[in-house]
Amino acid sequence: MAEKITPREQDFSQWYQDVVLQARLADYSPVKGCMVIRPNGYSIWEQIQQDLDRRIKATGARNAYFPLLIPESFLKKEAEHVEGFAPQCAVVTYAGAKDLEEKLVVRPTSETIINSMFAKWIQSYRDLPMMINQWANVVRWEMRTRLFLRTTEFLWQEGHTCHATADEAEEEARKMLNVYADFAEEILAMPVLRGMKSESEKFAGALRTYCIEAMMQDKKALQAGTSHNLSTNFAQAFDTVFLDKDGKQKTVHQTSWGVSTRLIGGMIMTHSDDKGLVLPPRLASTHVVIVPILSNASKKAEVLAAAEALARSIREAAEGQKLPYTLGVSVDQDETKQPGWKFHEYELIGIPIRIEIGPRDLEKGQVVMTRRDIGVKEMLSLTAVPQKVVQELDTMQRVLLEKARAFRDQNTFEISDYADFQKKIEEPGGFFAASWCQSKICEAKVKEETKATIRCLPMGPDYQSIEASGHCLGCGEQKSLVRAIFARSY
Repeated sequence: MAEKITPREQDFSQWYQDVVLQARLADYSPVKGCMVIRPNGYSIWEQIQQDLDRRIKATGARNAYFPLLIPESFLKKEAEHVEGFAPQCAVVTYAGAKDLEEKLVVRPTSETIINSMFAKWIQSYRDLPMMINQWANVVRWEMRTRLFLRTTEFLWQEGHTCHATADEAEEEARKMLNVYADFAEEILAMPVLRGMKSESEKFAGALRTYCIEAMMQDKKALQAGTSHNLSTNFAQAFDTVFLDKDGKQKTVHQTSWGVSTRLIGGMIMTHSDDKGLVLPPRLASTHVVIVPILSNASKKAEVLAAAEALARSIREAAEGQKLPYTLGVSVDQDETKQPGWKFHEYELIGIPIRIEIGPRDLEKGQVVMTRRDIGVKEMLSLTAVPQKVVQELDTMQRVLLEKARAFRDQNTFEISDYADFQKKIEEPGGFFAASWCQSKICEAKVKEETKATIRCLPMGPDYQSIEASGHCLGCGEQKSLVRAIFARSY
């Protein structure tokens, strides 16, 4: 029930955990650091998969699947990559009642094993571009875990592409960044900043990493997706070459990109409240629940019939409007629970619209409708309900995005004085736009002294870092300044 949820203002971390557990989205696994995704949570992941899979395929990528276990020697072929992932790797050394001749790493990401196949499949320029995506699980041995946000095992999609030229690979990396950003805003109603990671924060083995960053309600940043230009780093390690049109052997240029079940955590922390989950309509499997009020036994059949008829009318109206999703409408016929309990339950699990209908409502030809995000009851005539529901779902999706964007913008500050920044990162917190001299020393200093990192370098129209003026936030110098977004993060 909703009363079990800790208020956000009291303890945001505990509030988040309470929402995940009480809304039955996930639970802790017997394996430390892992999670069990419950049906309520997995239905959200299915919605994410279905929409994002369509967008990925529209770029030309096709789905495949690669092994969970990777020979340890594969990771060692790309030095920077293995160094970056070594602390997080789980390694199999014993199987089939004997020690393995070569250790097997449980997939932390698949660049290496996929490259071993690319080297086999790619022979000519006619084989390019090769664009593969897989929906899979990965394992990273995390020390501090939190449901959906950071777990030892999680679900994701990872795309891997090969191209004939550096320009084509760069174009692909940027394209996928925009696919992720559009998806986050259009489906999750989660506004994001698009930019590039600093050298210190980029993916191990990449030439450059692009990312989308979102602000949560506690004003911390969440990295919601990444797209990497890998250049020829992995291709050289695995000798992934092709015969070009000019008859010369050349090395392919590559990208990789991915998002994970972390998106569910980001969505929760962007929209939900002290009553429980607030779910954007485009992520819902059940959009409308109709609660018949059955206190009058003699009117029970009439009320249930009216509820079922209303459900059909709502579905028909949705089909006529051609919504970008299939509308889920259910009628609650459970007589063992009181209406008040049901109302709290549906608020807790985030059903976007709740409709109440009882004998008195039928006499008046009306119902009571409540939209989850605003919680205001509205009397509607029965005939007006179907079109109103369709309109309100669209409105709710738009309002959630606008509200989240306004919150982010209100908590994004221009900053130039380091002492001032040290105070404001504590209270009020948020995103801080500042000049940076591109020195790793300054970046490390800020991180060590404030626990804030450079979340991204916002990009201009041509995807170049935006130049800045004034002084570097870290050292006060005025040379080679770029604009950077500093924040504490998950």
